Amino acid sequence: MRPTPRLALVLAAAAPLSIIAGGLAPKFWIVPFIGAALLLLAFALDAALTLPRRRLTLDCTLPPRMFIGETATLTVRITAPPGRITKLDLLIQARGDIAAPDIHHYPTAPGKTAIVLLPIVPRRRGRIDVATLLLRWRGPLGLNQRVLAFPIHRALDVVPNIRGVQTGALDFYDRDAPAGLKLQRDRGAGTEFDALREYMPGMDIAGVDWKHSARHRRLVAKEFRVERNHPVVLAFDTGHLMSSPIDGIPRLDHAISAGLLLGWVALRGGDMVGTYGFDSRIRHWGPPQRGTPSFARLQHQAASLAYAPEETNFTLGLAELSSRLKRRALVVLFTDFVDTITAELMTESLQRLTGRHVVVFVSLRDPGLQALMDAPPHHAGALGQAVVASDFLRERRAVFARLERMGVQCLDVDRQAISARLVNRYVAIKQRGLL
Repeated sequence: MRPTPRLALVLAAAAPLSIIAGGLAPKFWIVPFIGAALLLLAFALDAALTLPRRRLTLDCTLPPRMFIGETATLTVRITAPPGRITKLDLLIQARGDIAAPDIHHYPTAPGKTAIVLLPIVPRRRGRIDVATLLLRWRGPLGLNQRVLAFPIHRALDVVPNIRGVQTGALDFYDRDAPAGLKLQRDRGAGTEFDALREYMPGMDIAGVDWKHSARHRRLVAKEFRVERNHPVVLAFDTGHLMSSPIDGIPRLDHAISAGLLLGWVALRGGDMVGTYGFDSRIRHWGPPQRGTPSFARLQHQAASLAYAPEETNFTLGLAELSSRLKRRALVVLFTDFVDTITAELMTESLQRLTGRHVVVFVSLRDPGLQALMDAPPHHAGALGQAVVASDFLRERRAVFARLERMGVQCLDVDRQAISARLVNRYVAIKQRGLL
Protein backbone atom coordinates (compact mmCIF):
# COMPACT_ATOMS: atom_id res chain seq x y z
CA MET A 1 0.00 0.00 0.00
CA ARG A 2 1.08 3.54 -0.75
CA PRO A 3 -0.26 6.93 0.37
CA THR A 4 -1.87 9.08 -2.30
CA PRO A 5 -1.52 12.82 -2.98
CA ARG A 6 -4.97 13.26 -1.42
CA LEU A 7 -3.65 12.00 1.91
CA ALA A 8 -0.73 14.41 1.75
CA LEU A 9 -3.11 17.28 0.91
CA VAL A 10 -5.39 16.48 3.86
CA LEU A 11 -2.39 16.25 6.18
CA ALA A 12 -0.99 19.55 4.89
CA ALA A 13 -4.32 21.29 5.44
CA ALA A 14 -5.06 19.82 8.90
CA ALA A 15 -1.62 20.22 10.48
CA PRO A 16 -1.50 24.06 10.55
CA LEU A 17 -5.08 24.27 11.86
CA SER A 18 -4.30 21.85 14.69
CA ILE A 19 -1.14 23.72 15.64
CA ILE A 20 -2.94 27.09 15.62
CA ALA A 21 -5.77 25.69 17.75
CA GLY A 22 -3.30 24.30 20.29
CA GLY A 23 -1.45 27.62 20.43
CA LEU A 24 -4.53 29.74 21.01
CA ALA A 25 -5.94 27.58 23.81
CA PRO A 26 -3.62 25.30 25.83
CA LYS A 27 -6.53 23.02 26.63
CA PHE A 28 -6.69 22.09 22.92
CA TRP A 29 -3.16 20.62 22.90
CA ILE A 30 -4.61 17.18 22.30
CA VAL A 31 -6.36 18.23 19.05
CA PRO A 32 -3.30 17.56 16.78
CA PHE A 33 -2.96 14.06 18.19
CA ILE A 34 -6.67 13.33 17.74
CA GLY A 35 -6.51 14.59 14.13
CA ALA A 36 -3.47 12.45 13.37
CA ALA A 37 -5.14 9.40 14.93
CA LEU A 38 -8.31 9.94 12.89
CA LEU A 39 -6.30 10.37 9.71
CA LEU A 40 -4.32 7.22 10.47
CA LEU A 41 -7.56 5.33 11.15
CA ALA A 42 -9.05 6.54 7.84
CA PHE A 43 -5.93 5.44 5.99
CA ALA A 44 -6.08 1.98 7.61
CA LEU A 45 -9.79 1.65 6.78
CA ASP A 46 -9.18 2.66 3.18
CA ALA A 47 -6.33 0.16 2.93
CA ALA A 48 -8.55 -2.60 4.28
CA LEU A 49 -11.24 -1.82 1.71
CA THR A 50 -8.81 -1.61 -1.19
CA LEU A 51 -8.79 -4.62 -3.50
CA PRO A 52 -5.72 -6.80 -2.84
CA ARG A 53 -3.44 -7.66 -5.74
CA ARG A 54 -4.23 -11.36 -5.59
CA ARG A 55 -7.93 -10.70 -6.36
CA LEU A 56 -7.14 -9.00 -9.66
CA THR A 57 -7.02 -11.20 -12.78
CA LEU A 58 -5.01 -9.91 -15.71
CA ASP A 59 -4.29 -11.13 -19.23
CA CYS A 60 -2.37 -9.42 -22.08
CA THR A 61 -2.40 -10.08 -25.82
CA LEU A 62 0.19 -8.58 -28.17
CA PRO A 63 0.33 -8.64 -31.98
CA PRO A 64 2.88 -11.04 -33.52
CA ARG A 65 4.71 -8.13 -35.19
CA MET A 66 4.35 -4.41 -35.73
CA PHE A 67 4.76 -2.10 -38.71
CA ILE A 68 6.85 1.02 -38.28
CA GLY A 69 4.78 4.19 -37.97
CA GLU A 70 1.52 2.27 -37.61
CA THR A 71 -0.43 1.99 -34.39
CA ALA A 72 -0.41 -1.48 -32.84
CA THR A 73 -2.69 -2.48 -29.98
CA LEU A 74 -1.88 -4.13 -26.67
CA THR A 75 -5.10 -5.79 -25.47
CA VAL A 76 -5.45 -6.05 -21.69
CA ARG A 77 -8.29 -8.03 -20.07
CA ILE A 78 -8.91 -7.17 -16.42
CA THR A 79 -11.35 -8.89 -14.08
CA ALA A 80 -12.08 -7.49 -10.61
CA PRO A 81 -14.57 -8.59 -7.91
CA PRO A 82 -17.84 -6.61 -7.64
CA GLY A 83 -17.77 -3.23 -6.01
CA ARG A 84 -14.05 -2.94 -5.36
CA ILE A 85 -12.46 -0.87 -8.17
CA THR A 86 -13.85 2.13 -10.03
CA LYS A 87 -10.83 3.27 -12.03
CA LEU A 88 -7.52 1.80 -13.13
CA ASP A 89 -4.36 3.57 -14.28
CA LEU A 90 -2.18 1.60 -16.72
CA LEU A 91 1.38 2.29 -17.85
CA ILE A 92 3.52 0.34 -20.33
CA GLN A 93 7.24 -0.14 -19.71
CA ALA A 94 9.09 -1.10 -22.89
CA ARG A 95 12.65 -0.96 -24.22
CA GLY A 96 12.87 0.49 -27.71
CA ASP A 97 11.90 3.56 -29.69
CA ILE A 98 8.12 3.53 -29.37
CA ALA A 99 5.41 6.07 -28.67
CA ALA A 100 3.07 4.82 -25.95
CA PRO A 101 0.58 6.68 -23.72
CA ASP A 102 2.12 7.81 -20.44
CA ILE A 103 -0.82 6.83 -18.24
CA HIS A 104 -4.06 5.32 -19.46
CA HIS A 105 -7.05 5.92 -17.19
CA TYR A 106 -9.81 3.39 -17.56
CA PRO A 107 -13.03 2.95 -15.55
CA THR A 108 -13.88 -0.64 -14.71
CA ALA A 109 -17.21 -2.41 -14.46
CA PRO A 110 -17.14 -4.30 -11.13
CA GLY A 111 -17.57 -8.02 -11.51
CA LYS A 112 -17.09 -7.97 -15.30
CA THR A 113 -14.07 -8.36 -17.55
CA ALA A 114 -12.84 -4.98 -18.77
CA ILE A 115 -11.00 -4.87 -22.10
CA VAL A 116 -8.45 -2.06 -22.42
CA LEU A 117 -6.80 -1.29 -25.77
CA LEU A 118 -3.41 0.40 -25.32
CA PRO A 119 -1.96 1.96 -28.50
CA ILE A 120 1.73 1.53 -29.31
CA VAL A 121 3.44 3.26 -32.26
CA PRO A 122 6.98 1.99 -33.11
CA ARG A 123 9.24 4.65 -34.59
CA ARG A 124 12.16 2.50 -35.71
CA ARG A 125 12.65 -0.93 -37.17
CA GLY A 126 14.24 -3.70 -35.15
CA ARG A 127 13.05 -5.36 -31.95
CA ILE A 128 11.32 -3.87 -28.94
CA ASP A 129 10.82 -5.54 -25.60
CA VAL A 130 7.48 -4.95 -23.90
CA ALA A 131 8.69 -5.68 -20.39
CA THR A 132 6.07 -4.74 -17.80
CA LEU A 133 2.52 -3.47 -17.49
CA LEU A 134 1.99 -1.32 -14.38
CA LEU A 135 -1.49 -1.07 -12.86
CA ARG A 136 -2.51 1.37 -10.14
CA TRP A 137 -5.81 1.66 -8.31
CA ARG A 138 -7.05 3.47 -5.23
CA GLY A 139 -9.24 2.69 -2.26
CA PRO A 140 -12.78 4.01 -1.89
CA LEU A 141 -11.60 6.99 0.20
CA GLY A 142 -8.74 7.81 -2.17
CA LEU A 143 -6.13 7.82 0.61
CA ASN A 144 -4.41 4.58 -0.32
CA GLN A 145 -3.24 3.18 -3.65
CA ARG A 146 -1.78 -0.11 -4.77
CA VAL A 147 0.51 -0.89 -7.70
CA LEU A 148 0.79 -4.17 -9.55
CA ALA A 149 3.71 -4.88 -11.90
CA PHE A 150 2.52 -7.50 -14.38
CA PRO A 151 5.51 -9.02 -16.24
CA ILE A 152 5.12 -9.49 -20.00
CA HIS A 153 8.67 -9.76 -21.42
CA ARG A 154 7.66 -10.15 -25.06
CA ALA A 155 10.08 -9.21 -27.86
CA LEU A 156 8.31 -7.95 -30.97
CA ASP A 157 9.73 -7.41 -34.45
CA VAL A 158 9.17 -4.01 -36.03
CA VAL A 159 9.20 -4.45 -39.82
CA PRO A 160 8.79 -2.04 -42.76
CA ASN A 161 5.24 -0.89 -43.29
CA ILE A 162 3.93 -2.97 -46.20
CA ARG A 163 0.33 -1.91 -45.69
CA GLY A 164 1.10 1.20 -47.70
CA VAL A 165 2.70 -1.04 -50.33
CA GLN A 166 -0.44 -3.17 -50.53
CA THR A 167 -2.68 -0.09 -50.80
CA GLY A 168 -0.49 1.46 -53.48
CA ALA A 169 -0.34 -1.79 -55.44
CA LEU A 170 -4.13 -2.11 -55.35
CA ASP A 171 -4.51 1.46 -56.58
CA PHE A 172 -2.00 0.82 -59.35
CA TYR A 173 -3.68 -2.37 -60.55
CA ASP A 174 -7.29 -1.47 -59.81
CA ARG A 175 -8.09 -1.55 -63.52
CA ASP A 176 -7.83 -5.37 -63.32
CA ALA A 177 -10.44 -5.63 -60.57
CA PRO A 178 -13.75 -5.60 -62.52
CA ALA A 179 -12.86 -8.52 -64.83
CA GLY A 180 -10.33 -10.32 -62.65
CA LEU A 181 -6.72 -10.93 -63.61
CA LYS A 182 -5.93 -10.67 -67.29
CA LEU A 183 -2.93 -10.43 -69.56
CA GLN A 184 -1.58 -6.91 -69.52
CA ARG A 185 0.58 -5.66 -72.36
CA ASP A 186 2.48 -2.46 -71.73
CA ARG A 187 2.93 -0.87 -75.11
CA GLY A 188 5.57 1.77 -75.52
CA ALA A 189 8.71 2.79 -77.37
CA GLY A 190 10.47 -0.51 -76.71
CA THR A 191 12.12 -2.84 -79.18
CA GLU A 192 10.17 -6.02 -78.42
CA PHE A 193 7.74 -6.75 -81.27
CA ASP A 194 4.15 -7.15 -80.16
CA ALA A 195 1.76 -7.12 -83.14
CA LEU A 196 0.91 -5.67 -86.55
CA ARG A 197 -1.93 -3.24 -86.88
CA GLU A 198 -3.37 -1.06 -89.61
CA TYR A 199 -1.63 2.25 -89.98
CA MET A 200 -3.65 5.19 -88.63
CA PRO A 201 -3.01 8.90 -89.18
CA GLY A 202 -0.74 10.22 -86.47
CA MET A 203 1.32 7.06 -86.06
CA ASP A 204 5.08 7.17 -86.55
CA ILE A 205 5.83 6.58 -90.23
CA ALA A 206 9.07 4.83 -89.24
CA GLY A 207 7.00 1.98 -87.81
CA VAL A 208 5.41 1.07 -91.14
CA ASP A 209 6.26 -2.48 -92.25
CA TRP A 210 6.55 -2.03 -96.03
CA LYS A 211 6.95 -5.73 -96.78
CA HIS A 212 3.72 -6.72 -95.03
CA SER A 213 1.99 -3.62 -96.34
CA ALA A 214 2.70 -4.74 -99.91
CA ARG A 215 1.43 -8.22 -99.11
CA HIS A 216 -1.81 -6.97 -97.53
CA ARG A 217 -2.17 -4.08 -100.01
CA ARG A 218 -2.69 -1.56 -97.22
CA LEU A 219 -0.36 0.23 -94.82
CA VAL A 220 0.51 -1.94 -91.81
CA ALA A 221 2.62 -0.72 -88.87
CA LYS A 222 4.57 -2.62 -86.28
CA GLU A 223 3.54 -2.23 -82.68
CA PHE A 224 6.15 -2.73 -79.99
CA ARG A 225 5.83 -3.36 -76.29
CA VAL A 226 7.98 -2.51 -73.33
CA GLU A 227 10.83 -4.95 -72.73
CA ARG A 228 10.88 -7.07 -69.60
CA ASN A 229 13.45 -9.01 -67.61
CA HIS A 230 15.54 -5.92 -66.79
CA PRO A 231 17.45 -5.70 -63.48
CA VAL A 232 16.21 -3.07 -61.03
CA VAL A 233 18.39 -2.36 -57.99
CA LEU A 234 17.04 -0.54 -54.93
CA ALA A 235 20.15 1.07 -53.42
CA PHE A 236 19.65 2.42 -49.88
CA ASP A 237 22.03 4.81 -48.18
CA THR A 238 22.03 3.74 -44.52
CA GLY A 239 24.30 6.55 -43.25
CA HIS A 240 23.54 8.96 -40.44
CA LEU A 241 21.70 11.48 -42.62
CA MET A 242 19.09 8.85 -43.48
CA SER A 243 18.42 8.30 -39.77
CA SER A 244 17.05 11.82 -39.29
CA PRO A 245 13.27 11.70 -38.80
CA ILE A 246 10.51 13.19 -40.93
CA ASP A 247 7.14 13.19 -39.17
CA GLY A 248 8.64 10.96 -36.48
CA ILE A 249 9.86 8.24 -38.89
CA PRO A 250 13.48 8.00 -40.15
CA ARG A 251 14.11 8.91 -43.78
CA LEU A 252 15.42 5.41 -44.40
CA ASP A 253 12.08 3.86 -43.52
CA HIS A 254 10.18 6.24 -45.80
CA ALA A 255 12.59 5.20 -48.56
CA ILE A 256 12.12 1.49 -47.79
CA SER A 257 8.33 1.78 -48.03
CA ALA A 258 8.58 3.50 -51.42
CA GLY A 259 11.22 1.03 -52.60
CA LEU A 260 9.08 -1.97 -51.66
CA LEU A 261 6.15 -0.60 -53.65
CA LEU A 262 8.40 -0.07 -56.66
CA GLY A 263 9.81 -3.58 -56.18
CA TRP A 264 6.32 -5.10 -56.21
CA VAL A 265 5.35 -3.21 -59.37
CA ALA A 266 8.62 -4.17 -61.09
CA LEU A 267 8.33 -7.84 -60.12
CA ARG A 268 4.79 -8.01 -61.39
CA GLY A 269 5.88 -6.27 -64.59
CA GLY A 270 8.40 -9.03 -65.33
CA ASP A 271 11.61 -7.32 -64.20
CA MET A 272 14.20 -8.56 -61.73
CA VAL A 273 14.59 -6.66 -58.45
CA GLY A 274 17.54 -6.61 -56.05
CA THR A 275 18.57 -4.60 -52.99
CA TYR A 276 21.78 -2.89 -51.95
CA GLY A 277 22.73 -1.13 -48.71
CA PHE A 278 25.84 0.88 -47.91
CA ASP A 279 27.24 3.69 -45.76
CA SER A 280 30.93 3.76 -44.77
CA ARG A 281 31.11 0.17 -46.05
CA ILE A 282 28.93 -2.30 -47.88
CA ARG A 283 26.15 -3.53 -45.58
CA HIS A 284 24.02 -5.67 -47.87
CA TRP A 285 23.76 -7.03 -51.40
CA GLY A 286 20.78 -8.99 -52.72
CA PRO A 287 21.18 -9.95 -56.39
CA PRO A 288 18.19 -9.16 -58.64
CA GLN A 289 15.63 -11.96 -58.88
CA ARG A 290 12.37 -12.23 -60.79
CA GLY A 291 8.86 -13.34 -59.91
CA THR A 292 6.32 -11.99 -57.43
CA PRO A 293 7.24 -14.73 -54.87
CA SER A 294 10.55 -12.85 -54.51
CA PHE A 295 8.72 -9.97 -52.79
CA ALA A 296 8.94 -11.77 -49.42
CA ARG A 297 12.70 -11.87 -49.88
CA LEU A 298 12.73 -8.13 -50.65
CA GLN A 299 10.77 -7.39 -47.49
CA HIS A 300 13.12 -9.47 -45.35
CA GLN A 301 16.20 -7.83 -46.87
CA ALA A 302 14.78 -4.33 -46.36
CA ALA A 303 13.92 -5.11 -42.74
CA SER A 304 17.53 -6.15 -42.09
CA LEU A 305 18.95 -2.75 -43.10
CA ALA A 306 20.28 -1.17 -39.90
CA TYR A 307 20.70 2.50 -39.00
CA ALA A 308 24.38 3.46 -39.12
CA PRO A 309 25.74 6.56 -37.30
CA GLU A 310 28.54 6.91 -39.87
CA GLU A 311 29.28 9.12 -42.85
CA THR A 312 28.37 7.59 -46.23
CA ASN A 313 31.24 6.71 -48.55
CA PHE A 314 29.69 7.19 -52.00
CA THR A 315 32.95 6.47 -53.81
CA LEU A 316 33.22 3.00 -52.31
CA GLY A 317 29.51 2.22 -52.31
CA LEU A 318 28.68 3.19 -55.91
CA ALA A 319 31.92 1.75 -57.33
CA GLU A 320 31.22 -1.60 -55.68
CA LEU A 321 27.64 -1.55 -56.96
CA SER A 322 28.83 -0.85 -60.51
CA SER A 323 31.27 -3.77 -60.36
CA ARG A 324 28.50 -6.17 -59.29
CA LEU A 325 26.13 -5.25 -62.10
CA LYS A 326 27.10 -7.18 -65.23
CA ARG A 327 24.44 -5.67 -67.52
CA ARG A 328 22.62 -2.37 -67.92
CA ALA A 329 20.23 -1.85 -65.01
CA LEU A 330 17.92 0.66 -63.41
CA VAL A 331 19.56 1.86 -60.17
CA VAL A 332 17.25 3.67 -57.75
CA LEU A 333 19.40 5.43 -55.17
CA PHE A 334 17.70 6.55 -51.94
CA THR A 335 19.97 9.02 -50.20
CA ASP A 336 20.31 12.58 -48.94
CA PHE A 337 22.90 15.35 -48.68
CA VAL A 338 23.32 18.67 -46.88
CA ASP A 339 25.03 21.08 -49.26
CA THR A 340 27.15 21.25 -52.41
CA ILE A 341 30.36 20.45 -50.50
CA THR A 342 29.09 17.20 -49.02
CA ALA A 343 27.55 16.29 -52.39
CA GLU A 344 30.75 16.71 -54.42
CA LEU A 345 32.03 13.12 -54.10
CA MET A 346 28.50 11.83 -54.55
CA THR A 347 28.05 13.60 -57.90
CA GLU A 348 31.42 12.36 -59.16
CA SER A 349 30.53 8.76 -58.31
CA LEU A 350 27.08 9.11 -59.88
CA GLN A 351 28.63 10.44 -63.08
CA ARG A 352 30.65 7.23 -63.47
CA LEU A 353 27.59 5.09 -62.68
CA THR A 354 25.39 6.95 -65.17
CA GLY A 355 27.69 6.01 -68.03
CA ARG A 356 26.52 2.37 -67.87
CA HIS A 357 23.16 2.41 -66.09
CA VAL A 358 19.95 4.39 -65.73
CA VAL A 359 20.09 6.12 -62.34
CA VAL A 360 17.13 7.56 -60.42
CA PHE A 361 18.20 9.77 -57.52
CA VAL A 362 15.52 9.90 -54.81
CA SER A 363 15.63 12.36 -51.92
CA LEU A 364 13.06 13.50 -49.38
CA ARG A 365 12.37 17.16 -48.82
CA ASP A 366 12.78 18.44 -45.30
CA PRO A 367 9.54 20.21 -44.32
CA GLY A 368 11.41 21.97 -41.54
CA LEU A 369 13.59 23.97 -43.96
CA GLN A 370 10.61 25.20 -45.92
CA ALA A 371 8.78 26.09 -42.70
CA LEU A 372 11.77 28.12 -41.47
CA MET A 373 11.99 29.98 -44.75
CA ASP A 374 8.26 30.77 -44.83
CA ALA A 375 8.01 31.77 -41.16
CA PRO A 376 7.27 35.47 -40.49
CA PRO A 377 10.47 37.26 -39.34
CA HIS A 378 9.16 38.47 -35.96
CA HIS A 379 12.69 38.81 -34.58
CA ALA A 380 16.30 38.80 -35.75
CA GLY A 381 16.78 35.12 -34.91
CA ALA A 382 13.87 34.05 -37.12
CA LEU A 383 15.23 36.19 -39.96
CA GLY A 384 18.64 34.55 -39.66
CA GLN A 385 17.10 31.07 -39.68
CA ALA A 386 15.11 31.94 -42.80
CA VAL A 387 18.25 33.11 -44.59
CA VAL A 388 20.17 29.94 -43.67
CA ALA A 389 17.26 27.72 -44.74
CA SER A 390 17.03 29.60 -48.04
CA ASP A 391 20.75 29.05 -48.66
CA PHE A 392 20.40 25.30 -48.01
CA LEU A 393 17.45 25.01 -50.39
CA ARG A 394 19.29 26.96 -53.08
CA GLU A 395 22.30 24.66 -52.80
CA ARG A 396 20.02 21.60 -53.04
CA ARG A 397 18.52 22.94 -56.26
CA ALA A 398 22.01 23.55 -57.63
CA VAL A 399 23.01 19.93 -56.90
CA PHE A 400 19.86 18.56 -58.55
CA ALA A 401 20.41 20.75 -61.61
CA ARG A 402 23.95 19.40 -61.95
CA LEU A 403 22.76 15.80 -61.60
CA GLU A 404 20.11 16.29 -64.28
CA ARG A 405 22.70 17.69 -66.68
CA MET A 406 24.70 14.49 -66.10
CA GLY A 407 21.69 12.40 -67.12
CA VAL A 408 20.55 11.37 -63.64
CA GLN A 409 16.78 11.22 -63.13
CA CYS A 410 16.09 13.20 -59.95
CA LEU A 411 13.15 13.04 -57.55
CA ASP A 412 13.10 15.54 -54.69
CA VAL A 413 9.64 15.04 -53.22
CA ASP A 414 7.63 15.20 -50.02
CA ARG A 415 7.09 12.14 -47.88
CA GLN A 416 3.47 11.74 -48.95
CA ALA A 417 4.26 11.77 -52.69
CA ILE A 418 7.42 9.68 -52.87
CA SER A 419 5.76 6.32 -53.66
CA ALA A 420 3.49 7.56 -56.45
CA ARG A 421 6.17 9.74 -58.06
CA LEU A 422 8.70 6.90 -57.98
CA VAL A 423 6.35 4.37 -59.62
CA ASN A 424 5.36 6.91 -62.27
CA ARG A 425 9.01 7.59 -63.07
CA TYR A 426 9.69 3.84 -63.37
CA VAL A 427 6.75 3.43 -65.77
CA ALA A 428 7.97 6.41 -67.84
CA ILE A 429 11.49 4.95 -68.09
CA LYS A 430 10.08 1.63 -69.24
CA GLN A 431 7.79 3.20 -71.84
CA ARG A 432 10.62 5.32 -73.25
CA GLY A 433 12.80 2.25 -73.62
CA LEU A 434 15.74 3.75 -71.73
CA LEU A 435 16.82 0.33 -70.48
